[in-house]
Amino acid sequence: MKILVCISKVPDTTAKIAFKDNNTAYDTDGVQFIINPYDEWYALVRALEIKESQGGSVTVLNVGGPENDPTIRKALAIGADGAVRVNINSTDAMNTAQNIAGFAKEEGFDIVFCGKETIDYNGSQVGGMIAALLDMPYISYASKLDLDGSKATIERDIQGGKEILEVEVPFVLSAAKGMAEARIPNMRGIMAARTKPLNVIEPSSSDNMTEIVSYELPPAKGECKFVDAENPEELIELLRNEAKII
Repeated sequence: MKILVCISKVPDTTAKIAFKDNNTAYDTDGVQFIINPYDEWYALVRALEIKESQGGSVTVLNVGGPENDPTIRKALAIGADGAVRVNINSTDAMNTAQNIAGFAKEEGFDIVFCGKETIDYNGSQVGGMIAALLDMPYISYASKLDLDGSKATIERDIQGGKEILEVEVPFVLSAAKGMAEARIPNMRGIMAARTKPLNVIEPSSSDNMTEIVSYELPPAKGECKFVDAENPEELIELLRNEAKII
């Protein structure tokens, strides 16, 4: 089984959010970056479990500049066999998908894994675009995956229950919570990651269909108002006239 896992570099969830250059760029000063959790904890780990049980190889792919290399190395430390970085800084979902699909098409992967979304942009766009560009079936928000030869049985959480799907390889899948349990790199994996290949390739596409005009922080939270439990009339008045929710 030949598996590709698409990984993104994102700010740690505790990072302070600030912008620069007239609110057109994220301020990365002092920010710790990590692998997008949905890519790491669910997509990558499930891919490794499949490799360990059925054989094959796992390659991770990132679209970004050389500053992403330490983050990619962590994926190698967790257990990926090799890594590829497409050498372009793109914030356009279609451009990212085109570069991933271009590489995947050349290499002929059986499964292409993505996380269900990145925790910075929360777009959930790239996986579906990759599938369309590769003309492959796409299963989104998958929480369980079992393989029997070339047939996969996939479970998705839907409103009010679960949906069970069957699909033949090759296919593209976006992984959600429940797909696997997170792994922590051990010392052996960290040392091995230093010698595993990280290949840098030039982009197959540089056309951006969108651009970021500006960023904006949400409004600051207002002060809390406390109402005495013996005075419910005041609470009703505040909800009606200030909050305007009743």
